[in-house]
This record gives sequence, structure tokens and C-alpha cells, in this order.
Amino acid sequence: MKIRKMFILGGVAGFLVIAFAGVNFTKVLRAEISGVYPQLEKFTDCLGIIEKSYVEDVPPEKLIEGAIKGMVSVLDPHSAYLTKEGYKEMQISTTGSFGGLGIEIGVRDEVLTVITPIDGTPAFRAGVLPGDKIIKIDGKQTADMSLEDAVKLLRGPKGTDVTITILRGNQENPMDMTITRAIIHIESVKSEMLEPGYGYIKVRNFQVDTADDIRSSLEEMGPLKGLILDLRYNPGGLLDQAVSVSDIFLGSGLIVYTDGRRPEEKTEYRARKEGSFEGFPMIVLINGGSASAAEIVSGALQDNKRAIVVGVKSFGKASVQSIRPLSDGSALKLTVARYYTPSGRSIQATGIEPDIWVDQRTPEADVEEVKTQTFLREKDLKDHLAPGNEGKSGRTGEYTPRSILDNDYQLKYGLDLLKSWEVFHWARKAA
Repeated sequence: MKIRKMFILGGVAGFLVIAFAGVNFTKVLRAEISGVYPQLEKFTDCLGIIEKSYVEDVPPEKLIEGAIKGMVSVLDPHSAYLTKEGYKEMQISTTGSFGGLGIEIGVRDEVLTVITPIDGTPAFRAGVLPGDKIIKIDGKQTADMSLEDAVKLLRGPKGTDVTITILRGNQENPMDMTITRAIIHIESVKSEMLEPGYGYIKVRNFQVDTADDIRSSLEEMGPLKGLILDLRYNPGGLLDQAVSVSDIFLGSGLIVYTDGRRPEEKTEYRARKEGSFEGFPMIVLINGGSASAAEIVSGALQDNKRAIVVGVKSFGKASVQSIRPLSDGSALKLTVARYYTPSGRSIQATGIEPDIWVDQRTPEADVEEVKTQTFLREKDLKDHLAPGNEGKSGRTGEYTPRSILDNDYQLKYGLDLLKSWEVFHWARKAA
């Protein structure tokens, strides 16, 4: 299985590819952008007018940086210009350790919106929900605020407070939530036995050692009758880890493939028999907070008939971003490809459809009135990519499965399903 070094930065951020441009690439690039040159005259005219006639002196680097940001902003929501500070923040976020609240954010209808809180973080424990609209941060209006600026305000030293003002659902009145920042060192994998023979693995995100941690957990569990892989509220992470985690449970077959305009963006990732954990049925739990790398894993296991996917539709981010460092320490994050599940599905802006749709009931809900969760999804983001052509052929605080099994309806449903041999007999027949 050939794996390039790539990153999927959070459910809503993208792949990192370190690329070096050679002479041939430069020639091709020059040829491809030659049609742009006539338009540059308009740009230089505007630049000259601003420099000569604007009421105040403006540093040329500020004007150029603003022009670059504007140029990238007309693309999809995952392409962005990263300042030096923004690039450093992005690199920090992939290490699994930073000071902040622990939320993934995006822009929906021009409003800063929570995509998902990360399990086990201050925001998660404070009750921040997917779809919450953040209209103020420490009293500052977020209207027209860039994601980079919002992240700067939300992050900060451990132990300091930040107050976010949110609108939730159809509520008319906003509410303030004061949350104490913490070092967000995300424990990627948690595991335990739900019952003898039935294992549970919660993957919060895909970090450098996620696949190794899952493999260790499986070895500690011993022989299994069934396994639940929980990818709810998982915003994504490293591509190679998503591929490696899928490979743990697959003995063969395609895991995922990417397709872009350039040959180097067309890549297949396949499973290997060596070291695979098979021979037991699996449930994968997903929800609207399951994005990017989490969708790669759930799509691979679903399409290869290795697991039954339970829950609600996932976020729907199936685009590939490449990070191109620039000479001054800034960087360009650019969408360069779409990815497809093994069956050739593009889930971009549509998400993974569960095999069995099970809403998460809130603790106070009863049989007569089931209250379900709402999520912000890729299709809700401004200027999101359309789905590509089909290719070739509720929570109640910290997850400790034994203690919350009765209050986690989706988890309980998954365990009951695992224990039903007839369902998996049907699944194998379908394969």
C-alpha cells in the first residue's frame, strides 16, 4: 500500500502534501496561467490607484496579502491563505496538543458556526453543540471575522476564560457560555469491553499514533465476538492514519482513492492481508460530526462489507487539500482533488449514509417524544464543492461506555445489533 505523507486537517481542514516543484512543473505552470496575465493589468491598475490616491499610506505587503486572501476566498471553504501565524497554528493543531476550547468551526450563511465539539474537551463538557452559531467572542462581533481571527480569539493560555455568545436552533435569545481554556491534548483512542467478548473503541481524531493505539487495544481485548468502532464527533485528522486504521480491519480491497486535475493527485490506497483483524462482526457509529478521515474509514468498511454503519448521515467532506509553503513563511491551502469511497461514491456535500439510521435521543426524551440532534454539514458551508461524478466501479458528557450505555441510545442499539447473529448473517449474504 503506497502512502504519501498527507494530512486531513480536522473535519473541515485538508490534506498536507510537501511538494517540490521542478523545472518541468514550472514550465507547465507558466503555460497554464498564461491566460491570467492580461487580467494582471487590471490588478496593477487598482494597486497603483490605491497607492497614489488612498487617504492614508498603506504598506504594499498589506495590499498584496489582502489581494491573495480575496482571491482564495472565492474558491471553496477549505481553500485558504495562511499567514505565518496561521500556518504555525495549523501545524500545532495536527500535533494533538494546543491551548483552547476544543471545537471545529466553519462559516454557514455568513455566520461563524460550530461544526463539532471534540469529545472530552472543555467545549464538549460545557455543552457546546454542533450547529451552534457563535455571534460574539469575548464581546467581539464575529460578523465578517475570518476563521483565522476567530481561532486566535478562541485559543489562549491554559486556565484563562473565554466567553462565547451563541444562538442555538430556533432560540430567539442568544446565550453566553464562559469556558475555561485547557491544553487540548486529545487522547485519540479510548477502548474497553462493553460485555465479555464485545469490544468498544472510540476514535476522537486521527493523529500520528492512532492506528498503533487501535492495534494495541485490539491485542489487549483478545478474541472478540464483535466490535463497535465509534467515529461520532470525529472531525478527521491524518490521511495515512485513516488508511492504516481501515487496513487493520480489511484483508484486501480498495480503501479510498483520490482524483484531481494533475496525475499526482490520482492515487489509490489498498488494504493488505498482513496484520488484519478479521473474523468478528463490526458496527461503525457515525453522526453529523463525523468528517473527512472519519468518513474515509466508515466508507471503506461499509463498501467492503466489513461493517454495518449505524447512526445518522455524516458531515460530507470529501475534498483533498494541499498545503504549499510560501517563501516568507506563510502558506496556501488549496483544494486539489476529491476522494471517493471504494465503490466510487463521492460523498462530497452528501455524507456517508448509514446502513441503519438511528437518531441519538437526548436523555430527557421518551418513547413518545424523541428529540434528535441537528448538525452543520459540508453542504451548509458557503461555496462548498459540488459532489464529483461517480468514479470507477447526543451525548451526555465524557464517553465511558459501561457507565453511559443506558443513556447512549445509538451505542446501546449498536451493541444489541452486534449480539444479533441473524443481522450479520444477512450482511455476509449481501457480500
